[in-house]
Amino acid sequence: MIRASVPTVTSAKFVKGVVGDDEALDDGKAHIALIGRSNVGKSSVINSLVKQKNLAKTSSFPGRTKEVNLFLINKSFYLVDLPGYGYAKTDEGGRDKLKKIIFWYLFNSHYRQKLVLLIIDAEIGLTANDKEILRGLEEHQKNILIVANKVDKIKNAVYLKKMREIQKMVGDHKVIPYSAEKKIGVTELTEELFKK
Repeated sequence: MIRASVPTVTSAKFVKGVVGDDEALDDGKAHIALIGRSNVGKSSVINSLVKQKNLAKTSSFPGRTKEVNLFLINKSFYLVDLPGYGYAKTDEGGRDKLKKIIFWYLFNSHYRQKLVLLIIDAEIGLTANDKEILRGLEEHQKNILIVANKVDKIKNAVYLKKMREIQKMVGDHKVIPYSAEKKIGVTELTEELFKK
């Protein structure tokens, strides 16, 4: 039996950051959006998928991404990196501004996403903010995939229990255990990105 070759990322480049309607978002290429709370590792997930260390700028300072960042993958679709939510140390005005950008792109704009990756911290599980975003995505009938990042931080003894808890909280949505650092789940998530 001939096994179909696993799709791979052969090219990836940062296009631009936007905070409103932009022609780049309207060029007919598919959008795969990444959403998650601040410091959950969205940039690290992008870098591990494209096998580049610094394509998406990582920072130990939460809340670094303040616009919708577009990364063109294989010249055929965009990874759309949204600002993180729920960062407590920014002022309320700053938090509201980021939330507005997220809600505009996902829920109020005419842009359609082929897939939305909700990235959560596997060790912490779903926070109240994660649950709010998940509800919004479900209400707007988005195609949702849960990426449980940082699984390498979970002790082996409680790993299965943690994964079961996360699955129970997200219902029927597929959960991919992931570690950007240890490259766990990269192949499985890459396959999801290239699904028709």
